[in-house]
This record gives sequence, C-alpha cells and structure tokens, in this order.
Amino acid sequence: MDVLADLDARGLIHQTTDRAALAKRLDSGPVTVYCGFDPTAPSLHVGNLMGLLTLRRLQMAGHCPIALAGGATGMIGDPSGRSTERTLLDDDALAHNLEGIVPQLRQFLDFDDGPCAARLLDNRAWTVGVGVLDFLRDVGKHVTIPQMIGKESVRNRLADGDGLSYTEFSYMLLQAYDYLWLAENVECELQVGGSDQWGNIVLGIDLIRRRLGRGAHALTWPLLARSDGTKYGKTARGETLWLSPEAMSPYRFYQSWIGVDDADVGKLLSQLTFLDLSEAREIAQAHESDPGRRDGQRRLAVEITRIVHGPEAAAAAQGASDVLFGTGTSPRAASATALAFVAEEVPSGPLHSLDASVVDVLVDAELASSRSEARRALAEGSVYINGERTSRDDRIVGAQDLLHGRYVLLRRGKKRWHVAIAP
Repeated sequence: MDVLADLDARGLIHQTTDRAALAKRLDSGPVTVYCGFDPTAPSLHVGNLMGLLTLRRLQMAGHCPIALAGGATGMIGDPSGRSTERTLLDDDALAHNLEGIVPQLRQFLDFDDGPCAARLLDNRAWTVGVGVLDFLRDVGKHVTIPQMIGKESVRNRLADGDGLSYTEFSYMLLQAYDYLWLAENVECELQVGGSDQWGNIVLGIDLIRRRLGRGAHALTWPLLARSDGTKYGKTARGETLWLSPEAMSPYRFYQSWIGVDDADVGKLLSQLTFLDLSEAREIAQAHESDPGRRDGQRRLAVEITRIVHGPEAAAAAQGASDVLFGTGTSPRAASATALAFVAEEVPSGPLHSLDASVVDVLVDAELASSRSEARRALAEGSVYINGERTSRDDRIVGAQDLLHGRYVLLRRGKKRWHVAIAP
C-alpha cells in the first residue's frame, strides 16, 4: 500500500517535511511513528479522531505506531488554537483523565505481538525526573527565542489573545523533547499531528538534528472543519463530540453525523472512515444526485459510529434512529439494544402493571393529563403503541405488547414519545 498517496488522496496531508524523502523512507520498510494525545479531559473527542485513524492507517500499511499519552505535557497545556490560558490540572485530575483516555487509545490500534505492534507510552515517564537546569542545558540551549516567537500559535496569542505565560510558552520545548527522546530511545522517525502542530513538530526535528545529528520527518493533516470553515467538534446544540460512550451516548454520536452538511459528506467519508476511496466516492456521488434522502449522512454515521463504538452499538444507534425518525420503521424490528438507546433519549418510566388499560398507561406516561384527555387522543387517532395506531379506549396493554420482554413504545402525535419499561 502506498500510504502516503492514500493519505494525500483522502485530503489528509497539509504539510510534510521533504515529501520525496518521506515517501522513500516509508517505502523502504517499517517506520516508527507517533502522535500525542494530551489528557485535558476524561475522554478524547472527535478532534483526536484524525490522529487515531492516521496512526491506524499507517499501521495497516506496515508501520509501527506509538500513541503518546501526554501525562507531562497535559500538566502544561498546548496553547495552539486557543486565545486564553488553559486551567492547569492537578495530579488527581490528570490521573483521572488518563484513566479515561488510555482505553480509548488502545481500541484504535493493534497492540498484539508482531512487527508492527502499537505501543502506548506516557511522556511523564521520561520528563518528570528531569531537572530544570538539565532541561535548559540539553533542550533550551538548542532553541532560539526567534524560533519560538515565530510559531503561529505564539504569534496569534501575542497579537489577538490575552498574552502567553511562560508555562504555555514552554509547551513546545516539552513536545520537542518528546520527539528527541523517542528518536533516541525507540528509533522514532516520524511525528504526525494536526496542522496547528507543525511548528512544534519542526522544532523537535531541529532538536534531533542538533543533538543526534540525524534527520526526522513530520506530517500534518488539515484541521477537521466544516465547509463554512468552522471546526467540527461540537453538535448544533453545542455538545462536544466525545468518543466515550459515558460522555456521549452512541446514539447521540450517531445522530450528530446525520446532521452534517451535504457539502461535507464526501470529504468526511474519505477522511473519517476506512472505506476504500472508490467506494467513498461512489457513496458521495450517489448522495449528490439525491441529497434529500440523506443516504450519505446515514452511511457516514454508521461507519464512524462503528469505528468509535463497535458494530453492535452502530447497528443499535441506526435502529434507534430509524424507530424515532424512520418512515414506516416498526419498533418490533428493532434490537433490544436499539430500544434501550431509545429509552435513554426519550422520556421513559416503569410499566406499573400488565393488562392495564391504555387510558391508564397514557396518563402514567404523562402523554395525557387525564383519562378524558387520553380518550380524546385515542379517538383522534394520535396514539401509537409499538408503532401501530390504536383508537380503542378499551385496549389493554399486556404481555403481548412487550418488545424483547421489556419495552412498550408509546407515541402521541408525531414527536411525543414514552418508553414504558416492564420490571
């Protein structure tokens, strides 16, 4: 596999060091490559997904990835892309965040024994014991102030932000030291990252050249952005697109991709899935011919949710979405997991007894404020039980209505849902 050409065709190359030299090195045999992930929160988010998928693509092409958990750099905070100072995290908060993101790093890469087995490292292991004087002599001595001030993240903060503390100013030195340590100790030759990391990565390459007398490589991808230039990272409601199912349910994660702009479907299918480029382009072209069907968004949502949460969760999220929004989709066809997702997203409560009158069930579910209102709703034909309209006020809700032995889906009108759950 010509991985560099594949990355380029997917729009995943923003900058590289000597492109021909990098291509030659990647073609000549396994390359150790790393990407850093700072534990600034207890979960990774969609902005980290590009790095995780790029490491995986490189591993699939026969290279050796390192996922670097930034236990040290996370104590400082990267100023890139920010206009204000980060809140410093204490040891307990960092440990908590690392506990959350380490399993996520492991799920994207193959850590089994083999020539391309991934490694998970924490830069605190080689940073915490380094004295300040040693660091200044071994690292600071080789970096000039003009180099540091020339970095885009620094220039932007000095020009438009609230200034920059020495603590954040030193972040780039710590990242450069990481690359030096990895080059010297595990023969790492390539660092990858978002385009906002270019200056930090190049600083590390310069440090490797000065300290070790050898070259190293860099590759960055464009930041994940919408067609209007804004970053992907939050939903329309302002929710961060977390990768952890505890921070954001697989259903809500799935649903967030259903809403992407038509103009972004093709790019996201290429960049955030493992579909062959030819298939991604075919899906995008079919979508362009009839965007109203939103088939491109649905395929995108399934593929990304499968990568992040697994095939069962992706299928369940799709099933839950079909139940809530699909035309003519029967809840009886949904899996138990899909119905559980529905119960998490709409009002739900216990089904107090079987063989109860539908009138009483509607009142219990707060789909009607009184028995008389429930009867009117039934007479109007606006009540559905498990997707089937019912108008009889003597209808009994019993064991025959339990989906997977547990759920009864009630709906009044088009949007008022309730899931009654049997004990």
